[in-house]
Amino acid sequence: MSEHRRERWEHLAEWPLTAAAVAFVAAYAWPILDRELAVGWTRLCGAVTTGTWVLFAVDYVARSLLSERRGAFVRDNVVDLLVVALPLLRPLRLLRLVTLLSVVNRYAGRTLRGRVAVYVAGSIGLVLLVAALAVLDAEQDADDANITNFADALWWAMTTVTTVGYGDRFPVTITGRFVAGALMLAGIALLGVVTAWLASWLIERVTLVEEESQAATRRDVLTLTAEVQALRAELQEARAGSPNRSVTAGRATPKDP
Repeated sequence: MSEHRRERWEHLAEWPLTAAAVAFVAAYAWPILDRELAVGWTRLCGAVTTGTWVLFAVDYVARSLLSERRGAFVRDNVVDLLVVALPLLRPLRLLRLVTLLSVVNRYAGRTLRGRVAVYVAGSIGLVLLVAALAVLDAEQDADDANITNFADALWWAMTTVTTVGYGDRFPVTITGRFVAGALMLAGIALLGVVTAWLASWLIERVTLVEEESQAATRRDVLTLTAEVQALRAELQEARAGSPNRSVTAGRATPKDP
């Protein structure tokens, strides 16, 4: 009964938490992108980020209390715990926006591979956005910084997450380097998932070709078997009828005088 209550809570809280995640990203990004933002708006953005954190914390505690096996709930929802414990990870809830899109969700819900592709695509976009904002926030006011606008930050995030690392843009602050380290780990993980997804797709293609080839071979074998059986039946009929024809032919032949 408790698990049913938890599932009902999750269903009711899905859209409010998604809206809260969108509000968090907007409130987090606005002061970073607009350095001349009025003090009142800056305070409002801070209040929004704090309020969204409170909402996520309440959601996590409520789901934990409504779960029959709380230990298993904590083990199965480590990301949600990190969303509450580490404010920077709160926008990860935006991944729900991807799966909740009706068209994408209909496609992704058919196969596990499709759902993985949706989550990977959403994760890459979200990681790039969050990393670019975080490194820009840490770097743009630092001495000798070379990441001073969002375009540079996004370019740096793209080259870092793909493990290319041109070196034309790099963080000089301790916070920026921590963001870079996390982004490198995320890039390795995402590339591993993409590689595994492509390998799975190739294996499926090869398997389909092999299955089609095996099916054609089975059809040919069945056809040949049927023809062999038909020839065997004709031979058996011919052997069974040949003595009668010999006797009949012998009686009809007149004897020599």
